[in-house]
Amino acid sequence: MTDIGDTQFHKGQPVWVIEEDGSQREAEYVGEGETSAWFGGSPQVIVVYVDTRAGAAVDVDRVIPRDL
Repeated sequence: MTDIGDTQFHKGQPVWVIEEDGSQREAEYVGEGETSAWFGGSPQVIVVYVDTRAGAAVDVDRVIPRDL
């Protein structure tokens, strides 16, 4: 298991997810993704998007803290 996500963010923290076009989307941090530890690849975190309340696993390097 890798030590990602929870060292950088905490559960419920407001974050921005950087989209492929460079735009930012509001989300809430939920936790670290387990699949990258098991299957390799980029470390991922789980977020819930504010606008749709849909969850997603995104690369941790696409997530930054959101100041309120």
